[in-house]
Amino acid sequence: MQELPIIVANESLFCRCAGGGPVEIASGVGALAYSLVLGKRQEKMLLNFRPHNVSLITLGTILLWFGWLGFNGGSAFGANLRAVMACWNSNIAAVMSAITWVLLDFRLARKWSMVGFCSGLISGLVAATPASGFITPHAAVLLGICAGVICNYGTKIKYLIGIDDTMDVFAEHGIAGIIGLLFNGLFGTDQVIALDGMNPAIPGGWVDHNWKQLYIQVAYIVAVCAYTFVVTILICYVINIIPGLHLRANEKAELLGMDDDQLGEFAYDYVEVRRDYLAWTPAKEHHDQHTPVFANNLVGVPEHSEMIEGHAPQSSSHNSENIGGGKAIAEKDA
Repeated sequence: MQELPIIVANESLFCRCAGGGPVEIASGVGALAYSLVLGKRQEKMLLNFRPHNVSLITLGTILLWFGWLGFNGGSAFGANLRAVMACWNSNIAAVMSAITWVLLDFRLARKWSMVGFCSGLISGLVAATPASGFITPHAAVLLGICAGVICNYGTKIKYLIGIDDTMDVFAEHGIAGIIGLLFNGLFGTDQVIALDGMNPAIPGGWVDHNWKQLYIQVAYIVAVCAYTFVVTILICYVINIIPGLHLRANEKAELLGMDDDQLGEFAYDYVEVRRDYLAWTPAKEHHDQHTPVFANNLVGVPEHSEMIEGHAPQSSSHNSENIGGGKAIAEKDA
């Protein structure tokens, strides 16, 4: 009579520990559903798409990493060896995932990406969230590698299904949460579970020959994904039809920017002008008597275009001609 409650507790504990379903999968699948209702960004908005501030991305990731250890370790509900193991596994999975992600990006760009490192780190922490208190450190290494590879390629899913998930929340949270829950069914072990001194009789997953735990994990994953996706879409559609609560801004507001349109303020004045001055070439000729601009020519200076294309400036003899000549051309056009 004592075994049935323990088994039932085990099934729920494996699925819900530290939020693998209600936090990670719900956020990832919910973001996918929200993006579906919201629609894609305008194509012109993607021409100059880049991370807003890599320094803030790095700082935010570090702060998340620190807090995540409290979240995963604190799920042991005590200062015990299981909490230590959860923190240790979280670090291992995060670092291995970050390294894997960076290597996958390096094969394409031939550069070491800090944004890629942060993306991989978050994916590893997410995957460790439901699994860190159940698996061994050796399994955490494999968990990190799998999370890095699968989540990295998972960022391509939005292109296949035509949904504009701008922050890759589904790939880094939804998919990583699924991976962590599956690892519980495969590599969860009673040796780690018993370290809290409270659950010495709870079996793990396949490594403990508890074969049914994997299909329990799969059933739980399917249920959470389906429920989250459907309910999120329904909530979004209801909000969208309420006057004054439209989810999407109009086209003018998107082009102007949410800071200016909604707040009338800027986080960084003129940052785009400073950052893109030497990386901007007009798409077509545009003659204006006040500010003449020419195709493939940055503010009338051909050498700038040559530099952007990777060539050394051939000559500076006509610099002054172009800079000063803009006025002459403008006067001629006038």
